[in-house]
Amino acid sequence: MTIEPTEDHKAGGLFVMKCGGSTLAALPDSFFDDLRELQESGAQPVIVHGGGPAISGNLEKLGIESRFVNGLRVTTEEVLDVVEMTLSGSINKAIVRRIQGSGGQALGLSGVDGRLITARLVANSDEVGLVGEVTEVNAEIVQGVLAMGYIPVIAPIGVDAGGQRYNINADTAAGAVASFIGSPQMIVVTDVPGIMRTLDGRKTVLPSVTVGQIEDLIESGEIYGGMIPKVRAAIDCIQGSVSEVVIVDGKEPRVLSRVLQGEELGTRIIRS
Repeated sequence: MTIEPTEDHKAGGLFVMKCGGSTLAALPDSFFDDLRELQESGAQPVIVHGGGPAISGNLEKLGIESRFVNGLRVTTEEVLDVVEMTLSGSINKAIVRRIQGSGGQALGLSGVDGRLITARLVANSDEVGLVGEVTEVNAEIVQGVLAMGYIPVIAPIGVDAGGQRYNINADTAAGAVASFIGSPQMIVVTDVPGIMRTLDGRKTVLPSVTVGQIEDLIESGEIYGGMIPKVRAAIDCIQGSVSEVVIVDGKEPRVLSRVLQGEELGTRIIRS
């Protein structure tokens, strides 16, 4: 079920925010104060988080090798146990605590809970193992949590009808959540100021790019590494009611409020 945005949502009330676990941990208290003020003003944030570095750290402590193929973690059942423990456990609850510590209201969820995120194996599962692609998001759960006055904080673990768990790239999960709940906007909070391009010998933030321009930037090597899955997820997300994705630096003062008010910050990715 897809939630049709109300007039308030269209004005910026409903939005999905994606953030990596390590980025969130490094964000100042003022970021969470801004989030609380938005919630108090009637905005409806939905958070989808990652946690790659913490997962790698826990795997290393347990003597389990970390391997990646095209930016996706090769996931065995053994690795998946650690992924779920880290994402749905320590990181999810740390985010909830920080939001509540600022006076906000938050409820932590995994994609497994209530089959919030239904998934199936990705096409190249022979290379990456138990990595999932999202087939459905139970928008009614998200809507219900928001209606109770809480910010949903979602760990990107998926599940299928048989109960098999899947590791889902957080950017991909956030894009799917935004699409299925009818959010007009997704904000990707990172530790970089946006998509950058070399102009006249120096790196410059691109204020806006189209889907077509992103492909050119990947081809030329201007977009590389961890930014590729972020922009690919943005492309997948821009469908239905989702009209734009904004990539911003979370350390910018009042970054969420300013983006929602339409200020030019970071890079806006638009259809065309």
